[in-house]
Amino acid sequence: MNRLADETSPYLLQHADNPVDWWPWSPEAFAEARERGVPVLLSVGYSSCHWCHVMAHESFEDETVATYLNAHFVPVKVDREERPDIDAVYMEAVQAATGHGGWPMTVFLTPDAEPFYFGTYFPPEARHGSPSFQQVLEGVVAAWTDRREEVAEVAERIVADLAGRSLVHGGDGVPGESEIAQALLGLTREYDEQHGGFGGAPKFPPSMVVEFLLRHYARTGSEGALQMAADTCSAMARGGIYDQLGGGFARYSVDREWVVPHFEKMLYDNALLCRVYAHLWRTTGSDEARRIALETADFMVRELRTAEGGFASALDADSEDADGRHVEGAYYVWTPAQLREVLGEDDAAFAAAYFGVTEKGTFEEGASVLRLPGDTGPVDAARVADVRGRLLAAREERPRPGLDDKVVAAWNGLAIAALAEAGAYFDRPDLVERATEAADLLVRVHLGEVARLARTSKDGQAGDNAGVLEDYGDVAEGFLTLAAVTGEGAWLEFAGFLLDIVLEQFTGEGGQLYDTAHDAEQLIRRPQDPTDSATPSGWTAGAGALLSYAAYTGSEAHRTAAEGALGVVKALGPRVPRFVGWGLAVAEALLDGPREVAVAGPVGGELHRTALLGRAPGAVVAAGEGPGAGAEFPLLVDRPLVGGEPTAYVCRHFVCDAPTTDAGELAAKLGG
Repeated sequence: MNRLADETSPYLLQHADNPVDWWPWSPEAFAEARERGVPVLLSVGYSSCHWCHVMAHESFEDETVATYLNAHFVPVKVDREERPDIDAVYMEAVQAATGHGGWPMTVFLTPDAEPFYFGTYFPPEARHGSPSFQQVLEGVVAAWTDRREEVAEVAERIVADLAGRSLVHGGDGVPGESEIAQALLGLTREYDEQHGGFGGAPKFPPSMVVEFLLRHYARTGSEGALQMAADTCSAMARGGIYDQLGGGFARYSVDREWVVPHFEKMLYDNALLCRVYAHLWRTTGSDEARRIALETADFMVRELRTAEGGFASALDADSEDADGRHVEGAYYVWTPAQLREVLGEDDAAFAAAYFGVTEKGTFEEGASVLRLPGDTGPVDAARVADVRGRLLAAREERPRPGLDDKVVAAWNGLAIAALAEAGAYFDRPDLVERATEAADLLVRVHLGEVARLARTSKDGQAGDNAGVLEDYGDVAEGFLTLAAVTGEGAWLEFAGFLLDIVLEQFTGEGGQLYDTAHDAEQLIRRPQDPTDSATPSGWTAGAGALLSYAAYTGSEAHRTAAEGALGVVKALGPRVPRFVGWGLAVAEALLDGPREVAVAGPVGGELHRTALLGRAPGAVVAAGEGPGAGAEFPLLVDRPLVGGEPTAYVCRHFVCDAPTTDAGELAAKLGG
């Protein structure tokens, strides 16, 4: 019996009609395996994962495979986005055993949840040296039946190895100038001078590394850091990874030139990149950066916002093509013939040259991904806008990619921060309103009455899975940003509530942080990963929010916890800077103070806006007027007007500059 029909995860529901007798992750599933004396097949994926769909169609929808699976295993399905803790623990085992990982993730477990055989995607027939899925199943059954003691020994050894990987702490002390310099040198060595970004194919958008580079430039004036950040952002904005019609970024580029993306669009990528482009505009005034930031913000609101005011997780990579096939990228790619059908001969020729659409194609079957391939000379902006609008309208008639409409707390925290800042920078109060509505949903539904953060919600109902460290860190970051933009101290209070839970439930000795709470479900190992991947790790997200909250409130406990957590950046920054980008960005804030800006004056006034546009790394901003302002923000206590005029106070390291009523002087104080 397939038991997924009553689940709320869109990914699990995609498998509810499989002939496989799926169980959700639960004690009952493992009890069933013990009672039957069979191993567990753990299959982990997510709803917008292309190869997850492929394996589901090839194997999990196949009656013969399902019959064999059901007879010899207890099959368990997990949505990695709902249970990142399960995903992290077993992915670590997969990577340790095979040297690589990815999704779908396929792990065979004992009834005690101990892993003994691993893989990712398995094809229906043996190919390229990889066994077929049926061969894998039969091999595991043979080992389980004939060599049970050997299997138990392997599982025991793997669990012991994972337990031995626990971090005590990241390093002694906080990262300083030496570690930052080594990290910058490491990034320079891996930088792709020709195409922007870091490393080769596949190439992922390095949003957190770019944030570090912008903060480093603001603090030190390093032109090299700014150049890497600006050139990378421009290359992505002109590439196929960016949706040239509808805005927003795909997950990654399969090539190093940013031409062909993996077409799924994730909320977290777009939230992080929206904020990065807004910060690039704040630094350089680039019109392109402003356009990309706003188009990405509008994409999130238009295509990912849910009826309850939160933001959905992702748009699928796959959709139906003109022949009714479910294929990757069908919604986004164009042939010259399709351009002519929509635009006519002359405008189609113009669009093909402008967007790099060729007869040969840049993708599959003669189709091209739209991009801005090079300098075509002066372009008629009105004609570009007209062509883009007509193509977008025609694309809207195509079958749309599927939407994973669950709301993930952490990713909504990232979106709140991005939309609040974009709204403040570009005079778009509607974006601040959307950020506020998402924050309201997190408080109302994800916190609810239990006073602990739920990882997900769907249709306004909280899911059963507890929030992990990244949820607390990213949501606190979003609330703190919203407090800075709106002048509403309630968001500072909510952030403090979440960060107190971080101190109580997620913090170990020596500054280490754990991904799950002390009272969370106990897995074969307690997950603890300080490296930033697609999003800030819980560890670095927590460190950043703790540091900002300490700057707002003067809390020594939160400052001490932030500094303790940053020890890991001291250890990892010089060695693997690409994978601790947010940690390095937080370290820049620590080295700069961070600065504390109190604006005694109207929210949204000239001084407040100037403070928000300041480039000082990680600066915190509080604005308000009247006798109640100090009750909202501790930074505003005893901050009087000077000469009856709105006044700004800038402090750091327990030292304050002279107050100023002049916006130009305030801008100079916050220029880096």
